[in-house]
Amino acid sequence: MRQADITRNTLETRIRVRLDLDGSGQASLATGIGFFDHMLDQIARHGLIDLTVEAQGDLHVDGHHTVEDVGIALGQALAQALGDKRGLTRYGHAYVPLDEALSRAVVDLSGRPGLVFECVFTAAAIGELDTQLVYEFFQGFVNHAGVSLHLDNLRGRNAHHQCETLFKAFGRALRMATTPDPRAAGSIPSTKGTL
Repeated sequence: MRQADITRNTLETRIRVRLDLDGSGQASLATGIGFFDHMLDQIARHGLIDLTVEAQGDLHVDGHHTVEDVGIALGQALAQALGDKRGLTRYGHAYVPLDEALSRAVVDLSGRPGLVFECVFTAAAIGELDTQLVYEFFQGFVNHAGVSLHLDNLRGRNAHHQCETLFKAFGRALRMATTPDPRAAGSIPSTKGTL
């Protein structure tokens, strides 16, 4: 049962994230930021993760707290769903193009948080999503999932395309990393014996 249900309530946001790592890519998303919902849908569909995100945040201020806290809650949910990570592939990678844009994602379910994020967006906002918040989402995620993640937008002129390739590549890399490895069934994929 690689599932999780996380609730995170603060004075700024109320977040609930439910996920099933063995899903079919179904998503129910309501963050109040349309383009952000579209990006979360990319994670679900390309990661084959069933994902529900319900978020109420102080959007009258801006989207920062909502986007960051969804990343935190998603990271907590992933950590809970993975358990001790026994029998997993552990590493995942993907390249995803969209027209002129191309991005790469590489993930390690290492137990150690780390983010390398290389993307110079060509616009300050996409719909109601401030492009600076893409970094904040992934930073919140890695800190609470305990994963190392490298995200690189290798090229792109359209900010929508840049962002979408990042989220699609992340979903596909996560799917690869969280897939059970039939040759390593029951073992921890680390020489340390723990992740």
